[in-house]
Amino acid sequence: MTLKEGQRVRLAEDLGIGEAVAGEPGAVVGFLSLGAGIEGTVEQVDGELPESHEVREYQRLKALFEDFGHTMPAASRTRLEAEIAALEPEWAAYQEQGNRMTLQVRLDNGFVLGRAHQDILTPL
Repeated sequence: MTLKEGQRVRLAEDLGIGEAVAGEPGAVVGFLSLGAGIEGTVEQVDGELPESHEVREYQRLKALFEDFGHTMPAASRTRLEAEIAALEPEWAAYQEQGNRMTLQVRLDNGFVLGRAHQDILTPL
């Protein structure tokens, strides 16, 4: 699903925003959330979601292995292979997600939801 600027969308799930603080410093008096079903308009398509640290590390180690693995001592190569194997589940999950975008959405209640993952929005 590709969302575009100006497109109407609906929040697909409840979204917890954070604690409400009032009175003495740090006194929590409630919790703010947006309920599923709130509608709004896409104001901006920001781009792809950033890669996690683990995904970037997998890419770095895999490139290192492919470029220099054949020249490494056996123990170093084995350790590098183990590190790559430990990060493969993160890499596989990232690959399955495909091209995920972040958006800025102005909700009808006046809130602006910035850097929102497209997965939490459905087109109208």
